[in-house]
Amino acid sequence: MNGFRQRAAIDLRLLGEGQRSWVMAGIMAIMLFLTVLAGALGLGVARSASGLDRQLAGQLTVQLIESDVRLRDIRAKALVAGIATVPGVTLVRQANRAELAELLKPWLGDAGLDPDLPMPVLIDVTAAPGSAAQVAAAARHIAPQARVDSSARWLSPVRGLLAALGLVAIGLVLVIAAATAGVALLVARAGLDTHRDTIDVLHMLGSTDLQVARLLQRRIARDTLLGGALGTLAALALVALFQTKLALTGSDVLGGATLLPIDWTLLLLLPLGFALLATVATRMTVLHTLGRKL
Repeated sequence: MNGFRQRAAIDLRLLGEGQRSWVMAGIMAIMLFLTVLAGALGLGVARSASGLDRQLAGQLTVQLIESDVRLRDIRAKALVAGIATVPGVTLVRQANRAELAELLKPWLGDAGLDPDLPMPVLIDVTAAPGSAAQVAAAARHIAPQARVDSSARWLSPVRGLLAALGLVAIGLVLVIAAATAGVALLVARAGLDTHRDTIDVLHMLGSTDLQVARLLQRRIARDTLLGGALGTLAALALVALFQTKLALTGSDVLGGATLLPIDWTLLLLLPLGFALLATVATRMTVLHTLGRKL
């Protein structure tokens, strides 16, 4: 083990960059900081969208507008009883007048409490996915003027926004990954130019292009891992703080963005992935520049 460490240390000193090594580590720290934040955004949005889909699956609202109070009450009871018999329906509940008045209070104020003010009938229905058509048919059979709306349809703009945010997060991760490969490429070329004489000596001593590539890729992999680990830890601390704040909002959509253990694991693996990417980019660059291919 000690022999391996001594050999690794010698390899790193052969083509070492001194202060430039810390510059590379700093760049990788910034790259991974941004990548982890983008990845956390994407994973959180995916969790939130999944939770929203589960909550809205099978959520329907039946609305009945009838000016005749007696006829309205009769049809409302018939709707509740008829919809309850539809296969797949697990819950049928008619909103009472107090609930409707509370919903209309921002527009009508206390006038919504007036018993003479006509109110529509609203019936909340929870049904199995795929039962919406049967519920709508049953409602219109009892009351042709009844209207059946899906909660998912009303919140489709929110779902679209979450999908767009997810795509933006994926795009950011890909762009930063490409930038990381570009940085590794530039650093590798700069290393070849800086240590051209040393590389010529190594060639005369019998070293192959692949061995030279390994010297450079080890240094770049080390810098990427070091900087990536620092950037990842800083980003994860910020993500944990944001998650605590989101949980306090009480919002189902925002609260649903909580990351699961598997998500944290994926974020922790990002430095390894970027180090591997930088290593591959370095090897390909060195071998290509020195006139060799894998």
